[in-house]
Amino acid sequence: MGVRLESLSKAYGERFTLGPLSLSIDTGVVCIVGPNGAGKTTLFELMAGVVTPTSGSVTVTALRPGLGFLPQTFRLPPRATCNQFLEYVAWLHGVPKAARSERAQQLLEAVGLIDRADRPLGELSGGMAKRIGIAQTLVHDPGLVLLDEPTSGLDPVQRVEVRELVARLSGQRVVLVSTHLVEDIRGLADRVLVLNEGRLLYDGDVGTLEGLADPDAPGDSALERALSGLILGARR
Repeated sequence: MGVRLESLSKAYGERFTLGPLSLSIDTGVVCIVGPNGAGKTTLFELMAGVVTPTSGSVTVTALRPGLGFLPQTFRLPPRATCNQFLEYVAWLHGVPKAARSERAQQLLEAVGLIDRADRPLGELSGGMAKRIGIAQTLVHDPGLVLLDEPTSGLDPVQRVEVRELVARLSGQRVVLVSTHLVEDIRGLADRVLVLNEGRLLYDGDVGTLEGLADPDAPGDSALERALSGLILGARR
């Protein structure tokens, strides 16, 4: 069960090409890492069906059907309450009417915002807004969840809260998280994919990645030196 990419690629003229990528992804948290412009968002858009591949395919065979996608930037209706918004998203995903209210309450409890159920979304902090964003990806209990830079723009405490939430989601589903933050990788990843300029440079666990650290590469930790060494080496 999981996701399979077969010779997947996306070309934007001569400007940028992602792939081709061929790999299988199972349940757990996979962190997709790379600098800006590496192809992380393009990969998510291909997996979400937002853009059409130039070649290849994406096949999802998760335990349960459905996709939850949180883009890096998103807007919430500021006057709607947290509860109203989640019930509306549940309606969009075809959740039966009798189950929508209970599902919204379950998710608010899961993301630690049950006490804000009747508060307008416009009053939420950045970290709370990200948690509501994650909650809306789960209203239909999807087997595949894509989170594009879910901790970007958050303070250290908010980042920890979001990472703990993401870790709780991963039991029986595939969760992919794009990030460029080392603490996200260390705190979340069962598996790491490193992208640079559309190419896959590394596919493996965190410990093995740290073992690739170049002592002369920039960085304050083995993980940072491994990532910077891979990316800088690929550019030479």
